[in-house]
Amino acid sequence: MHRRTALTVSAALLAAAPLLTACGGDAHPGAAAVVGGERIEVSSLQAQVADVRAAQAASPQSAQLVAATGDLSRRKLNVMIFDRVVDKVARDNGVSATRAELQQTKASFVRQAGGEDQLAAVLLQEQGVAPDQIDAFVRRNVLMNKIARKLGVTEDAEGQKKLTEVFSAASKDLAVDVNPRYGRWDDAQVRLDTTYDGSPWLRQISQDPAAVPAGA
Repeated sequence: MHRRTALTVSAALLAAAPLLTACGGDAHPGAAAVVGGERIEVSSLQAQVADVRAAQAASPQSAQLVAATGDLSRRKLNVMIFDRVVDKVARDNGVSATRAELQQTKASFVRQAGGEDQLAAVLLQEQGVAPDQIDAFVRRNVLMNKIARKLGVTEDAEGQKKLTEVFSAASKDLAVDVNPRYGRWDDAQVRLDTTYDGSPWLRQISQDPAAVPAGA
């Protein structure tokens, strides 16, 4: 039996409740979003999208990869905002990721995927993650799992409810303000609203790369 990683907790974060209406756009020219008073520049978002598109273009499955990632700008903004929520929850709970933990986790993912190239291919296909964005993906996983352990979160419904409440509260505290061209931010589900496809933030990577769920 394949040993599964602890990523199920973070994948199950998204749940439901009140909506925060974004009021960005003209109020913050050049910004895709403002999170906790800090801007996410449109140029930074475009750079992340360009990295993914360049990696996809180099793949033999380029057309399929581009089609599968849909509106990549919204998907990437989703991740960029969520990472700031994760950082806040981590700070609030005294959680950090050491270099050793990041290296160990990345090495584990590489082993489970069957090599560095295979990991890069899986993340590009399933999550729209470019090779130079893998370290951020690893960091997010480490922090999410350490937060879950710090909070004593279990994988039952009660544990997931607790985790959702913590992240929703942090999201509200950050007063996420999204440029309307990208949609609105849903505090309760900690993601862009229906302009985004609603896929979970984190997917499991099992020892069998083929077992990574499709979609991102």
